[in-house]
Amino acid sequence: MTDQNYLSIYAKSFNWAGFFLPKQTYLKCSALYDFCRVADNIADSDETIEIKKIKFLDFQTNFNNQKFNDPIIKNMWQLINEFNIPLKVVHDLLDGINSDIQKNIKLNKKKDLLLYSYRVAGTVGLMMAKILRVNKKNSLKSAIDLGIAMQLTNISRDVVEDLNFGRSYINLNFEEIRSTIKLSESYYENSFYSIKEIPFTFRFAILVARRVYRKIGYKILNKQNLENYKKSGKIYVTNIEKIIETIYSIFDLIKLFLINKSDDDIQHNHSLISEEINLDERI
Repeated sequence: MTDQNYLSIYAKSFNWAGFFLPKQTYLKCSALYDFCRVADNIADSDETIEIKKIKFLDFQTNFNNQKFNDPIIKNMWQLINEFNIPLKVVHDLLDGINSDIQKNIKLNKKKDLLLYSYRVAGTVGLMMAKILRVNKKNSLKSAIDLGIAMQLTNISRDVVEDLNFGRSYINLNFEEIRSTIKLSESYYENSFYSIKEIPFTFRFAILVARRVYRKIGYKILNKQNLENYKKSGKIYVTNIEKIIETIYSIFDLIKLFLINKSDDDIQHNHSLISEEINLDERI
């Protein structure tokens, strides 16, 4: 695994949080992100749908056949073997990215939105938790929740950009954007108490990532209407804001110590996802 990675180039918020991880763990998380990014880049390229489908099928086939002359695939298989990551989870991720390779996408139901968010991001949360040595079943479900929450934040931020790609995950009106951020809040909340189950040396980094990404949703809400939202362009968290959220994360760390609440009490909002996908098989 190399020091040059997609995480530092594409994912500034996650890279910021990664600063608080031990270096070897950061590199393993980066290897997971690299795999996701390479697959995602195929779906997001400017090439024709036909070419993208061919390239994505090649990537899937090379992964399934363990083509280790590709370092991205080799590193991913090392993670799968080292941390006992279920192959069904990786296939869910690839299914989600593959669903973006079509001319026009229109999600009309909450169930479709949550299924998509699970596939492209809940899976990543689950795999990341495995890398961070989380084993408890409810805690792994909360890791899925954090991934879903972050994806809903992404979708809320990128409505205009996605429409330019022919992708309509939610409608371009501020009421629906606000509603999607509200939905993400329930998943952010469900992710919190399970962070106690992450080994202490990794815990702070996840609290920081959670806070920094959640901040994007708050900034979107502050736009108050569609006109201001459109004028803003891509909404992101500044370095000063990241520092402030990092300081707040110290209080989150203290709160986890002081509050005696178990993640066994969390009611995970997975009923719609479970109509299509057996999450227990993934955990």
